[in-house]
Amino acid sequence: MKKNKLSILRKEFRIYNIDGYIIPKNDEFFGEYVDPSNERLKYLTGFSGSAGQALILRKKAFLFVDGRYTLQAQKEIKKSFKVVPIHKTKPLEILKKNKQKLRIGFDPKLYSDASLTNLFKTKKIKLIPIIKNLIDEIWPDKPKPKFNKFFILKTQYVGQDYKQKINLICNVLKKKRLKNLLITAPENVAWMLNIRGKDNFFSPIPNCNVIINDKKKIILIVDNKKISKKFKSKFGKILKYIRPSNITAYLNNLDNKQNFLIDKITCSFFYKEKIAKRFKYVEEIDPIYYLKSKKNKVEINNIIKSHISDGAALTKFIFWIKSNINKLKITELSAQKKLEKFRKKSNNYISPSFNTISGSGPNGAIVHYKANNKTNRKIKIKDIYLCDSGGQYCYGTTDVTRTLCFSKQSQRIINIFTKVLKGHIGVSTYNLKKSTTGKQIDIVARSALKKAGLDYDHGTGHGVGYFLNVHEGPQAISKTNNVRLEKGMILSNEPGYYESNKFGIRIENLVFIKKYKKELRFENLTLAPIEKDLINFKLLNKKEKKYLNEYHKKIYFILSPHLNKKENNWLRSFIN
Repeated sequence: MKKNKLSILRKEFRIYNIDGYIIPKNDEFFGEYVDPSNERLKYLTGFSGSAGQALILRKKAFLFVDGRYTLQAQKEIKKSFKVVPIHKTKPLEILKKNKQKLRIGFDPKLYSDASLTNLFKTKKIKLIPIIKNLIDEIWPDKPKPKFNKFFILKTQYVGQDYKQKINLICNVLKKKRLKNLLITAPENVAWMLNIRGKDNFFSPIPNCNVIINDKKKIILIVDNKKISKKFKSKFGKILKYIRPSNITAYLNNLDNKQNFLIDKITCSFFYKEKIAKRFKYVEEIDPIYYLKSKKNKVEINNIIKSHISDGAALTKFIFWIKSNINKLKITELSAQKKLEKFRKKSNNYISPSFNTISGSGPNGAIVHYKANNKTNRKIKIKDIYLCDSGGQYCYGTTDVTRTLCFSKQSQRIINIFTKVLKGHIGVSTYNLKKSTTGKQIDIVARSALKKAGLDYDHGTGHGVGYFLNVHEGPQAISKTNNVRLEKGMILSNEPGYYESNKFGIRIENLVFIKKYKKELRFENLTLAPIEKDLINFKLLNKKEKKYLNEYHKKIYFILSPHLNKKENNWLRSFIN
Protein backbone atom coordinates (compact mmCIF):
# COMPACT_ATOMS: atom_id res chain seq x y z
CA MET A 1 0.00 0.00 0.00
CA LYS A 2 1.28 3.42 -0.93
CA LYS A 3 1.69 5.61 2.11
CA ASN A 4 -0.07 8.55 0.47
CA LYS A 5 -3.44 6.73 0.57
CA LEU A 6 -3.56 7.25 4.32
CA SER A 7 -2.50 10.89 4.11
CA ILE A 8 -5.09 11.56 1.37
CA LEU A 9 -7.78 9.92 3.50
CA ARG A 10 -6.75 11.97 6.53
CA LYS A 11 -7.25 15.16 4.53
CA GLU A 12 -10.94 14.16 4.32
CA PHE A 13 -11.04 14.17 8.13
CA ARG A 14 -10.77 17.97 8.11
CA ILE A 15 -13.65 18.33 5.63
CA TYR A 16 -16.00 16.22 7.75
CA ASN A 17 -14.63 17.31 11.14
CA ILE A 18 -13.77 13.78 12.27
CA ASP A 19 -10.83 12.24 14.15
CA GLY A 20 -10.99 8.85 12.49
CA TYR A 21 -12.75 6.63 9.97
CA ILE A 22 -13.70 2.94 9.95
CA ILE A 23 -13.77 0.65 6.91
CA PRO A 24 -15.26 -2.89 6.86
CA LYS A 25 -14.60 -5.63 4.33
CA ASN A 26 -18.28 -5.98 3.39
CA ASP A 27 -20.39 -3.94 1.01
CA GLU A 28 -24.00 -2.84 1.61
CA PHE A 29 -25.24 -6.43 1.12
CA PHE A 30 -23.10 -7.80 4.00
CA GLY A 31 -21.92 -10.84 2.03
CA GLU A 32 -18.62 -12.65 2.48
CA TYR A 33 -17.32 -11.71 -0.96
CA VAL A 34 -17.60 -8.34 -2.65
CA ASP A 35 -17.36 -7.05 -6.19
CA PRO A 36 -13.94 -5.53 -7.14
CA SER A 37 -15.69 -2.13 -7.24
CA ASN A 38 -16.38 -2.49 -3.49
CA GLU A 39 -13.01 -3.86 -2.33
CA ARG A 40 -12.42 -0.74 -0.23
CA LEU A 41 -10.55 -2.48 2.59
CA LYS A 42 -8.20 -4.17 0.13
CA TYR A 43 -7.61 -0.89 -1.74
CA LEU A 44 -6.58 0.93 1.43
CA THR A 45 -4.68 -1.81 3.29
CA GLY A 46 -3.69 -4.47 0.74
CA PHE A 47 -5.45 -7.14 2.84
CA SER A 48 -7.42 -9.59 0.65
CA GLY A 49 -9.13 -11.78 3.29
CA SER A 50 -12.91 -12.16 3.52
CA ALA A 51 -13.32 -10.51 6.95
CA GLY A 52 -11.67 -7.48 8.53
CA GLN A 53 -12.01 -3.94 9.88
CA ALA A 54 -9.73 -0.94 9.47
CA LEU A 55 -9.60 1.90 11.99
CA ILE A 56 -7.78 5.00 10.75
CA LEU A 57 -6.98 7.68 13.32
CA ARG A 58 -5.07 10.92 12.73
CA LYS A 59 -1.71 9.36 13.60
CA LYS A 60 -2.31 5.61 13.81
CA ALA A 61 -3.89 2.94 11.60
CA PHE A 62 -5.11 -0.52 12.65
CA LEU A 63 -6.33 -3.59 10.78
CA PHE A 64 -8.45 -5.99 12.85
CA VAL A 65 -8.74 -9.61 11.68
CA ASP A 66 -9.81 -12.90 13.28
CA GLY A 67 -7.69 -15.99 13.91
CA ARG A 68 -8.04 -17.24 10.33
CA TYR A 69 -6.26 -14.21 8.93
CA THR A 70 -3.61 -12.98 11.39
CA LEU A 71 -0.70 -14.55 9.50
CA GLN A 72 -2.09 -13.57 6.10
CA ALA A 73 -2.63 -9.95 7.16
CA GLN A 74 0.91 -9.63 8.49
CA LYS A 75 2.25 -10.77 5.13
CA GLU A 76 -0.03 -8.64 2.95
CA ILE A 77 -0.12 -5.20 4.58
CA LYS A 78 2.56 -2.51 4.93
CA LYS A 79 4.11 -1.11 8.10
CA SER A 80 1.64 1.79 8.14
CA PHE A 81 -0.93 -0.56 9.73
CA LYS A 82 -0.79 -2.52 12.94
CA VAL A 83 -2.47 -5.95 12.70
CA VAL A 84 -4.69 -6.67 15.72
CA PRO A 85 -6.44 -10.04 16.38
CA ILE A 86 -10.07 -8.91 16.78
CA HIS A 87 -10.98 -11.97 18.89
CA LYS A 88 -8.47 -10.74 21.49
CA THR A 89 -8.78 -6.95 21.18
CA LYS A 90 -11.80 -5.10 19.81
CA PRO A 91 -11.39 -1.64 18.19
CA LEU A 92 -13.31 -0.02 21.07
CA GLU A 93 -10.60 -1.18 23.50
CA ILE A 94 -8.02 0.79 21.52
CA LEU A 95 -10.35 3.78 21.23
CA LYS A 96 -10.88 3.77 25.01
CA LYS A 97 -7.17 4.51 25.52
CA ASN A 98 -7.60 8.01 24.03
CA LYS A 99 -8.04 10.58 26.78
CA GLN A 100 -10.01 12.94 24.52
CA LYS A 101 -13.44 12.37 23.01
CA LEU A 102 -13.22 11.27 19.38
CA ARG A 103 -15.53 11.71 16.40
CA ILE A 104 -15.30 8.57 14.20
CA GLY A 105 -16.85 8.63 10.74
CA PHE A 106 -18.46 5.66 9.01
CA ASP A 107 -20.56 4.76 5.96
CA PRO A 108 -24.07 4.02 7.39
CA LYS A 109 -24.85 1.58 4.55
CA LEU A 110 -21.90 -0.68 5.46
CA TYR A 111 -22.52 -1.18 9.18
CA SER A 112 -25.36 -2.60 11.22
CA ASP A 113 -26.21 -0.91 14.49
CA ALA A 114 -25.29 -4.15 16.29
CA SER A 115 -21.79 -4.29 14.75
CA LEU A 116 -21.17 -0.61 15.58
CA THR A 117 -22.19 -1.22 19.20
CA ASN A 118 -20.13 -4.39 19.48
CA LEU A 119 -16.96 -3.02 17.91
CA PHE A 120 -16.80 0.75 18.30
CA LYS A 121 -19.24 2.31 20.77
CA THR A 122 -17.81 3.75 23.99
CA LYS A 123 -18.64 6.82 26.07
CA LYS A 124 -15.70 8.69 24.58
CA ILE A 125 -16.65 7.97 20.97
CA LYS A 126 -19.20 9.77 18.85
CA LEU A 127 -19.95 7.84 15.66
CA ILE A 128 -20.67 10.13 12.71
CA PRO A 129 -22.60 8.68 9.73
CA ILE A 130 -21.27 10.05 6.42
CA ILE A 131 -23.32 9.17 3.34
CA LYS A 132 -20.39 9.69 0.95
CA ASN A 133 -17.96 6.80 1.32
CA LEU A 134 -14.54 8.38 1.98
CA ILE A 135 -12.61 5.53 0.34
CA ASP A 136 -14.64 6.06 -2.86
CA GLU A 137 -13.74 9.76 -2.64
CA ILE A 138 -9.99 9.01 -2.73
CA TRP A 139 -10.07 6.01 -5.14
CA PRO A 140 -9.23 7.48 -8.57
CA ASP A 141 -9.31 4.28 -10.68
CA LYS A 142 -12.19 2.57 -8.85
CA PRO A 143 -13.59 -0.28 -11.03
CA LYS A 144 -17.11 0.22 -12.34
CA PRO A 145 -19.75 -2.20 -11.02
CA LYS A 146 -21.15 -4.81 -13.40
CA PHE A 147 -24.87 -5.37 -13.77
CA ASN A 148 -25.74 -9.02 -14.36
CA LYS A 149 -29.31 -10.22 -14.84
CA PHE A 150 -31.01 -12.34 -12.19
CA PHE A 151 -32.27 -15.79 -13.19
CA ILE A 152 -35.06 -18.04 -11.94
CA LEU A 153 -34.73 -21.64 -10.70
CA LYS A 154 -37.46 -24.10 -11.66
CA THR A 155 -39.47 -25.59 -8.78
CA GLN A 156 -38.29 -29.09 -9.77
CA TYR A 157 -34.74 -28.07 -8.72
CA VAL A 158 -35.66 -26.42 -5.43
CA GLY A 159 -38.51 -28.60 -4.24
CA GLN A 160 -40.79 -25.80 -3.11
CA ASP A 161 -42.67 -23.16 -5.09
CA TYR A 162 -41.93 -19.50 -4.24
CA LYS A 163 -45.63 -18.96 -3.44
CA GLN A 164 -45.41 -21.59 -0.70
CA LYS A 165 -42.35 -19.85 0.73
CA ILE A 166 -44.11 -16.48 0.70
CA ASN A 167 -46.99 -18.07 2.63
CA LEU A 168 -44.57 -19.41 5.24
CA ILE A 169 -43.04 -15.96 5.76
CA CYS A 170 -46.41 -14.22 5.94
CA ASN A 171 -47.56 -16.74 8.55
CA VAL A 172 -44.48 -15.89 10.65
CA LEU A 173 -45.31 -12.17 10.37
CA LYS A 174 -48.92 -12.77 11.42
CA LYS A 175 -47.85 -14.84 14.44
CA LYS A 176 -45.53 -12.05 15.49
CA ARG A 177 -48.25 -9.44 14.77
CA LEU A 178 -45.95 -7.62 12.37
CA LYS A 179 -46.91 -6.01 9.07
CA ASN A 180 -43.59 -5.89 7.19
CA LEU A 181 -40.32 -7.76 6.91
CA LEU A 182 -37.32 -5.93 5.45
CA ILE A 183 -35.11 -8.63 3.91
CA THR A 184 -31.58 -7.23 3.70
CA ALA A 185 -29.64 -10.50 3.12
CA PRO A 186 -29.67 -11.24 -0.65
CA GLU A 187 -29.38 -15.00 -0.03
CA ASN A 188 -32.70 -14.83 1.84
CA VAL A 189 -34.34 -13.07 -1.11
CA ALA A 190 -32.83 -15.76 -3.36
CA TRP A 191 -34.37 -18.52 -1.25
CA MET A 192 -37.82 -16.89 -0.98
CA LEU A 193 -38.24 -16.16 -4.70
CA ASN A 194 -36.20 -19.14 -6.03
CA ILE A 195 -33.92 -16.75 -7.88
CA ARG A 196 -30.16 -16.49 -8.25
CA GLY A 197 -27.78 -13.90 -9.66
CA LYS A 198 -24.22 -13.31 -10.83
CA ASP A 199 -23.21 -10.57 -8.40
CA ASN A 200 -20.53 -12.70 -6.77
CA PHE A 201 -17.84 -14.80 -8.43
CA PHE A 202 -18.15 -17.61 -5.86
CA SER A 203 -21.87 -17.60 -5.04
CA PRO A 204 -24.90 -17.15 -7.32
CA ILE A 205 -26.08 -14.20 -5.24
CA PRO A 206 -28.71 -11.70 -6.51
CA ASN A 207 -27.75 -8.43 -4.80
CA CYS A 208 -31.05 -6.81 -3.86
CA ASN A 209 -33.37 -6.21 -0.90
CA VAL A 210 -37.08 -6.84 -0.36
CA ILE A 211 -39.95 -5.49 1.69
CA ILE A 212 -42.70 -8.10 2.10
CA ASN A 213 -45.88 -7.42 4.05
CA ASP A 214 -48.36 -9.79 5.71
CA LYS A 215 -50.73 -9.44 2.71
CA LYS A 216 -48.06 -10.92 0.35
CA LYS A 217 -47.23 -7.59 -1.27
CA ILE A 218 -43.55 -7.67 -2.29
CA ILE A 219 -41.32 -4.71 -3.15
CA LEU A 220 -38.02 -5.67 -4.78
CA ILE A 221 -35.37 -3.00 -4.14
CA VAL A 222 -33.02 -3.43 -7.07
CA ASP A 223 -31.26 -1.65 -9.92
CA ASN A 224 -33.50 -2.20 -12.97
CA LYS A 225 -30.44 -3.21 -15.05
CA LYS A 226 -30.52 -6.55 -13.22
CA ILE A 227 -34.11 -7.41 -14.17
CA SER A 228 -35.09 -8.85 -17.56
CA LYS A 229 -38.50 -8.85 -19.27
CA LYS A 230 -38.64 -12.62 -18.75
CA PHE A 231 -38.11 -12.11 -15.00
CA LYS A 232 -40.93 -9.54 -14.81
CA SER A 233 -43.32 -11.72 -16.78
CA LYS A 234 -42.63 -14.72 -14.52
CA PHE A 235 -43.63 -12.85 -11.34
CA GLY A 236 -46.27 -10.62 -12.91
CA LYS A 237 -48.13 -8.45 -10.39
CA ILE A 238 -46.70 -10.28 -7.36
CA LEU A 239 -43.57 -8.11 -7.46
CA LYS A 240 -43.20 -4.34 -7.65
CA TYR A 241 -39.81 -2.77 -8.24
CA ILE A 242 -38.10 0.30 -6.84
CA ARG A 243 -34.54 1.53 -7.22
CA PRO A 244 -32.32 1.70 -4.10
CA SER A 245 -32.11 5.50 -4.52
CA ASN A 246 -35.91 5.73 -4.10
CA ILE A 247 -36.18 3.78 -0.85
CA THR A 248 -36.41 6.86 1.38
CA ALA A 249 -39.31 8.28 -0.63
CA TYR A 250 -41.07 4.90 -0.60
CA LEU A 251 -40.80 4.55 3.19
CA ASN A 252 -41.96 8.13 3.70
CA ASN A 253 -45.14 7.37 1.74
CA LEU A 254 -46.05 4.31 3.83
CA ASP A 255 -48.66 4.58 6.58
CA ASN A 256 -46.66 5.21 9.74
CA LYS A 257 -49.03 3.00 11.77
CA GLN A 258 -47.37 -0.03 10.17
CA ASN A 259 -44.50 -1.86 11.86
CA PHE A 260 -41.38 -3.72 10.68
CA LEU A 261 -39.20 -6.71 11.42
CA ILE A 262 -35.57 -5.89 10.58
CA ASP A 263 -32.64 -8.29 10.52
CA LYS A 264 -30.20 -8.00 13.40
CA ILE A 265 -27.33 -9.25 11.21
CA THR A 266 -27.65 -7.43 7.86
CA CYS A 267 -29.94 -4.44 8.35
CA SER A 268 -27.68 -1.44 7.87
CA PHE A 269 -27.58 1.60 10.14
CA PHE A 270 -28.92 3.50 7.11
CA TYR A 271 -32.05 1.32 6.80
CA LYS A 272 -32.61 1.11 10.54
CA GLU A 273 -32.45 4.89 10.93
CA LYS A 274 -34.98 5.40 8.10
CA ILE A 275 -37.41 2.88 9.61
CA ALA A 276 -36.95 4.03 13.22
CA LYS A 277 -37.91 7.61 12.26
CA ARG A 278 -41.43 6.63 11.16
CA PHE A 279 -42.31 3.13 12.35
CA LYS A 280 -42.30 0.82 15.32
CA TYR A 281 -39.93 -2.06 14.67
CA VAL A 282 -38.63 -5.33 16.06
CA GLU A 283 -34.95 -6.14 15.54
CA GLU A 284 -34.15 -9.86 15.52
CA ILE A 285 -32.68 -12.50 13.20
CA ASP A 286 -34.58 -12.71 9.90
CA PRO A 287 -36.75 -15.89 10.15
CA ILE A 288 -35.75 -16.85 6.59
CA TYR A 289 -32.27 -17.88 7.78
CA TYR A 290 -33.84 -20.64 9.82
CA LEU A 291 -36.36 -21.68 7.14
CA LYS A 292 -33.59 -21.79 4.52
CA SER A 293 -31.22 -23.83 6.70
CA LYS A 294 -33.45 -26.94 6.63
CA LYS A 295 -33.03 -28.43 3.15
CA ASN A 296 -35.88 -30.44 1.65
CA LYS A 297 -35.59 -33.86 -0.06
CA VAL A 298 -35.11 -32.41 -3.55
CA GLU A 299 -32.30 -30.14 -2.34
CA ILE A 300 -30.57 -32.94 -0.41
CA ASN A 301 -30.76 -35.32 -3.40
CA ASN A 302 -29.27 -32.70 -5.71
CA ILE A 303 -26.52 -31.90 -3.19
CA ILE A 304 -25.68 -35.63 -2.96
CA LYS A 305 -25.35 -35.76 -6.78
CA SER A 306 -23.09 -32.67 -6.72
CA HIS A 307 -20.84 -34.34 -4.16
CA ILE A 308 -20.46 -37.44 -6.32
CA SER A 309 -19.15 -35.27 -9.17
CA ASP A 310 -17.01 -33.28 -6.76
CA GLY A 311 -15.70 -36.38 -5.00
CA ALA A 312 -14.68 -37.99 -8.30
CA ALA A 313 -12.79 -34.82 -9.29
CA LEU A 314 -10.96 -34.53 -5.97
CA THR A 315 -10.12 -38.24 -5.80
CA LYS A 316 -8.69 -38.12 -9.34
CA PHE A 317 -6.67 -35.05 -8.32
CA ILE A 318 -5.26 -36.73 -5.18
CA PHE A 319 -4.23 -39.78 -7.23
CA TRP A 320 -2.68 -37.51 -9.89
CA ILE A 321 -0.63 -35.38 -7.48
CA LYS A 322 0.63 -38.41 -5.55
CA SER A 323 1.60 -40.15 -8.82
CA ASN A 324 3.35 -37.11 -10.31
CA ILE A 325 5.01 -35.25 -7.42
CA ASN A 326 8.29 -37.05 -8.21
CA LYS A 327 8.01 -36.51 -11.97
CA LEU A 328 6.69 -32.98 -12.49
CA LYS A 329 7.29 -29.54 -11.01
CA ILE A 330 3.99 -28.99 -9.21
CA THR A 331 3.36 -25.65 -7.52
CA GLU A 332 0.50 -24.49 -5.31
CA LEU A 333 -1.02 -22.59 -8.23
CA SER A 334 -0.55 -25.35 -10.82
CA ALA A 335 -2.07 -27.89 -8.39
CA GLN A 336 -5.04 -25.57 -7.85
CA LYS A 337 -5.56 -25.22 -11.62
CA LYS A 338 -5.27 -28.98 -12.13
CA LEU A 339 -7.95 -29.63 -9.51
CA GLU A 340 -10.32 -27.22 -11.23
CA LYS A 341 -9.65 -28.98 -14.56
CA PHE A 342 -10.90 -32.20 -12.99
CA ARG A 343 -13.99 -30.39 -11.66
CA LYS A 344 -14.71 -28.82 -15.04
CA LYS A 345 -15.14 -32.29 -16.53
CA SER A 346 -18.57 -32.35 -14.90
CA ASN A 347 -21.24 -30.71 -17.08
CA ASN A 348 -22.92 -29.41 -13.92
CA TYR A 349 -19.85 -27.55 -12.63
CA ILE A 350 -20.16 -23.76 -12.66
CA SER A 351 -17.36 -22.20 -10.58
CA PRO A 352 -15.35 -22.49 -7.35
CA SER A 353 -17.49 -21.90 -4.26
CA PHE A 354 -14.68 -19.84 -2.65
CA ASN A 355 -11.01 -19.02 -3.15
CA THR A 356 -9.15 -22.34 -3.22
CA ILE A 357 -6.65 -22.71 -0.37
CA SER A 358 -3.67 -24.52 -1.89
CA GLY A 359 -0.93 -24.33 0.76
CA SER A 360 2.24 -26.37 1.06
CA GLY A 361 4.65 -26.44 4.02
CA PRO A 362 4.62 -23.08 5.88
CA ASN A 363 1.83 -21.69 3.66
CA GLY A 364 -0.47 -24.44 4.94
CA ALA A 365 -0.30 -22.80 8.37
CA ILE A 366 -2.15 -19.74 7.01
CA VAL A 367 -5.74 -20.81 7.62
CA HIS A 368 -7.26 -18.89 4.69
CA TYR A 369 -4.18 -18.79 2.47
CA LYS A 370 -4.56 -17.74 -1.16
CA ALA A 371 -1.63 -18.57 -3.42
CA ASN A 372 -0.46 -15.83 -5.79
CA ASN A 373 2.57 -15.26 -7.99
CA LYS A 374 4.58 -13.82 -5.08
CA THR A 375 3.80 -16.53 -2.52
CA ASN A 376 3.53 -19.53 -4.87
CA ARG A 377 5.75 -22.41 -3.72
CA LYS A 378 6.84 -25.56 -5.47
CA ILE A 379 5.25 -28.45 -3.55
CA LYS A 380 8.17 -30.47 -2.20
CA ILE A 381 8.16 -34.19 -1.47
CA LYS A 382 8.85 -33.51 2.23
CA ASP A 383 5.97 -31.00 2.51
CA ILE A 384 2.56 -31.47 4.00
CA TYR A 385 0.08 -30.07 1.47
CA LEU A 386 -3.30 -28.65 2.56
CA CYS A 387 -5.96 -28.18 -0.11
CA ASP A 388 -9.32 -26.64 0.85
CA SER A 389 -11.60 -26.19 -2.14
CA GLY A 390 -15.19 -26.39 -3.32
CA GLY A 391 -17.50 -26.00 -6.27
CA GLN A 392 -20.83 -24.54 -7.27
CA TYR A 393 -22.82 -27.09 -9.25
CA CYS A 394 -26.27 -27.24 -10.78
CA TYR A 395 -27.52 -27.77 -8.13
CA GLY A 396 -25.38 -27.86 -5.03
CA THR A 397 -22.48 -26.27 -3.17
CA THR A 398 -19.43 -28.24 -2.00
CA ASP A 399 -16.52 -27.57 0.38
CA VAL A 400 -13.80 -30.09 1.25
CA THR A 401 -10.30 -30.08 2.75
CA ARG A 402 -7.70 -32.80 2.47
CA THR A 403 -4.20 -32.72 3.94
CA LEU A 404 -1.72 -34.82 1.94
CA CYS A 405 1.87 -36.02 2.31
CA PHE A 406 4.28 -37.45 -0.27
CA SER A 407 6.97 -38.94 1.99
CA LYS A 408 7.28 -40.34 5.53
CA GLN A 409 6.55 -37.63 8.09
CA SER A 410 7.74 -37.26 11.69
CA GLN A 411 5.90 -39.21 14.38
CA ARG A 412 4.82 -35.88 15.94
CA ILE A 413 3.08 -34.73 12.75
CA ILE A 414 1.45 -38.15 12.27
CA ASN A 415 0.18 -38.07 15.86
CA ILE A 416 -1.22 -34.54 15.48
CA PHE A 417 -2.97 -35.47 12.21
CA THR A 418 -4.45 -38.51 13.96
CA LYS A 419 -5.74 -36.33 16.82
CA VAL A 420 -7.37 -34.02 14.26
CA LEU A 421 -8.88 -37.12 12.61
CA LYS A 422 -10.21 -38.35 15.98
CA GLY A 423 -11.98 -34.98 16.39
CA HIS A 424 -13.34 -35.22 12.83
CA ILE A 425 -14.70 -38.74 13.48
CA GLY A 426 -16.08 -37.60 16.85
CA VAL A 427 -18.20 -34.99 15.04
CA SER A 428 -19.36 -37.43 12.32
CA THR A 429 -20.48 -40.05 14.85
CA TYR A 430 -21.94 -37.64 17.42
CA ASN A 431 -25.19 -38.88 18.98
CA LEU A 432 -27.56 -36.05 18.03
CA LYS A 433 -30.53 -35.22 20.22
CA LYS A 434 -33.39 -32.76 19.73
CA SER A 435 -31.59 -30.26 21.96
CA THR A 436 -28.09 -30.64 20.44
CA THR A 437 -26.26 -27.44 19.44
CA GLY A 438 -22.99 -26.84 17.63
CA LYS A 439 -21.45 -25.58 20.85
CA GLN A 440 -21.74 -29.05 22.39
CA ILE A 441 -20.22 -30.80 19.36
CA ASP A 442 -17.31 -28.34 19.18
CA ILE A 443 -16.03 -29.66 22.52
CA VAL A 444 -15.80 -33.21 21.09
CA ALA A 445 -13.99 -31.97 17.95
CA ARG A 446 -11.19 -30.42 20.03
CA SER A 447 -10.93 -33.00 22.84
CA ALA A 448 -8.12 -35.21 21.44
CA LEU A 449 -6.03 -32.14 20.55
CA LYS A 450 -6.67 -30.43 23.89
CA LYS A 451 -5.45 -33.50 25.82
CA ALA A 452 -2.10 -32.84 24.10
CA GLY A 453 -2.29 -29.09 24.84
CA LEU A 454 -3.18 -28.21 21.22
CA ASP A 455 -6.08 -26.30 19.63
CA TYR A 456 -7.10 -24.29 16.54
CA ASP A 457 -8.24 -20.67 16.12
CA HIS A 458 -11.39 -21.20 14.03
CA GLY A 459 -14.80 -22.80 14.33
CA THR A 460 -15.19 -26.52 13.73
CA GLY A 461 -17.99 -26.15 11.21
CA HIS A 462 -20.19 -23.71 9.33
CA GLY A 463 -23.60 -24.01 7.69
CA VAL A 464 -23.73 -24.37 3.89
CA GLY A 465 -26.32 -23.09 1.42
CA TYR A 466 -28.08 -24.83 -1.45
CA PHE A 467 -26.50 -23.51 -4.65
CA LEU A 468 -25.81 -20.36 -2.61
CA ASN A 469 -23.20 -19.28 -0.06
CA VAL A 470 -20.66 -21.84 1.06
CA HIS A 471 -20.77 -20.18 4.50
CA GLU A 472 -24.38 -19.81 5.58
CA GLY A 473 -25.97 -19.90 9.04
CA PRO A 474 -27.55 -19.76 11.48
CA GLN A 475 -26.27 -23.26 12.36
CA ALA A 476 -22.57 -23.82 13.04
CA ILE A 477 -20.21 -25.95 15.11
CA SER A 478 -18.29 -23.48 17.24
CA LYS A 479 -17.53 -22.49 20.83
CA THR A 480 -20.45 -20.04 20.88
CA ASN A 481 -23.20 -21.34 18.55
CA ASN A 482 -26.41 -22.26 20.40
CA VAL A 483 -28.69 -22.92 17.40
CA ARG A 484 -30.50 -26.25 17.70
CA LEU A 485 -29.43 -28.70 14.98
CA GLU A 486 -32.32 -30.11 12.95
CA LYS A 487 -33.11 -32.49 10.11
CA GLY A 488 -32.00 -31.19 6.70
CA MET A 489 -29.29 -28.83 7.96
CA ILE A 490 -25.88 -29.00 6.25
CA LEU A 491 -22.65 -28.31 8.14
CA SER A 492 -18.93 -28.60 7.57
CA ASN A 493 -16.84 -30.78 9.90
CA GLU A 494 -13.32 -29.36 9.83
CA PRO A 495 -11.06 -29.53 12.88
CA GLY A 496 -7.41 -28.67 12.26
CA TYR A 497 -4.05 -27.68 13.69
CA TYR A 498 -1.49 -25.10 12.50
CA GLU A 499 2.10 -24.24 13.38
CA SER A 500 3.23 -20.83 12.13
CA ASN A 501 5.80 -21.01 9.31
CA LYS A 502 5.83 -24.82 9.51
CA PHE A 503 2.67 -26.68 8.48
CA GLY A 504 -1.11 -26.81 8.56
CA ILE A 505 -3.48 -29.76 8.99
CA ARG A 506 -7.23 -29.78 8.36
CA ILE A 507 -9.72 -32.54 7.50
CA GLU A 508 -13.09 -31.33 6.23
CA ASN A 509 -16.25 -33.08 5.07
CA LEU A 510 -19.71 -31.67 4.59
CA VAL A 511 -22.45 -33.52 6.45
CA PHE A 512 -26.24 -33.28 6.53
CA ILE A 513 -28.62 -34.21 9.32
CA LYS A 514 -30.72 -37.23 8.43
CA LYS A 515 -33.53 -38.90 10.35
CA TYR A 516 -33.12 -42.67 10.88
CA LYS A 517 -36.39 -43.95 12.35
CA LYS A 518 -36.67 -41.62 15.34
CA GLU A 519 -32.99 -40.71 15.61
CA LEU A 520 -31.04 -37.85 14.05
CA ARG A 521 -27.59 -38.59 12.62
CA PHE A 522 -24.91 -36.90 10.56
CA GLU A 523 -24.53 -38.35 7.07
CA ASN A 524 -21.38 -37.60 5.07
CA LEU A 525 -21.86 -35.78 1.79
CA THR A 526 -18.15 -35.46 0.94
CA LEU A 527 -16.60 -38.43 -0.88
CA ALA A 528 -12.78 -38.35 -0.94
CA PRO A 529 -10.13 -40.53 0.72
CA ILE A 530 -8.40 -39.37 3.92
CA GLU A 531 -4.58 -39.50 3.89
CA LYS A 532 -3.73 -42.94 5.36
CA ASP A 533 0.04 -42.20 5.46
CA LEU A 534 -0.57 -39.57 8.14
CA ILE A 535 -2.56 -41.85 10.47
CA ASN A 536 -1.21 -43.54 13.58
CA PHE A 537 -3.74 -46.37 13.75
CA LYS A 538 -2.56 -47.24 17.28
CA LEU A 539 -4.19 -43.99 18.49
CA LEU A 540 -7.58 -44.94 17.00
CA ASN A 541 -10.06 -47.06 18.93
CA LYS A 542 -12.15 -49.86 17.35
CA LYS A 543 -15.11 -47.57 16.68
CA GLU A 544 -12.89 -45.01 14.92
CA LYS A 545 -11.14 -47.66 12.82
CA LYS A 546 -14.49 -49.13 11.81
CA TYR A 547 -15.84 -45.68 10.87
CA LEU A 548 -12.79 -44.93 8.69
CA ASN A 549 -12.98 -48.28 6.92
CA GLU A 550 -16.73 -47.98 6.30
CA TYR A 551 -16.24 -44.43 4.99
CA HIS A 552 -13.61 -45.57 2.47
CA LYS A 553 -15.83 -48.53 1.42
CA LYS A 554 -18.65 -46.07 0.74
CA ILE A 555 -16.35 -43.83 -1.34
CA TYR A 556 -15.11 -46.81 -3.36
CA PHE A 557 -18.61 -48.16 -3.97
CA ILE A 558 -19.99 -44.78 -5.15
CA LEU A 559 -16.98 -43.38 -7.04
CA SER A 560 -15.55 -46.50 -8.72
CA PRO A 561 -17.78 -46.12 -11.85
CA HIS A 562 -16.28 -42.63 -12.33
CA LEU A 563 -12.60 -43.68 -11.98
CA ASN A 564 -10.19 -45.48 -14.30
CA LYS A 565 -8.55 -48.81 -13.45
CA LYS A 566 -5.39 -47.33 -11.84
CA GLU A 567 -7.40 -44.87 -9.76
CA ASN A 568 -9.73 -47.66 -8.61
CA ASN A 569 -6.84 -49.96 -7.61
CA TRP A 570 -5.29 -47.14 -5.60
CA LEU A 571 -8.61 -46.19 -3.93
CA ARG A 572 -9.21 -49.84 -2.99
CA SER A 573 -5.98 -49.76 -0.96
CA PHE A 574 -7.70 -47.49 1.61
CA ILE A 575 -10.02 -50.37 2.58
CA ASN A 576 -8.84 -52.99 5.09
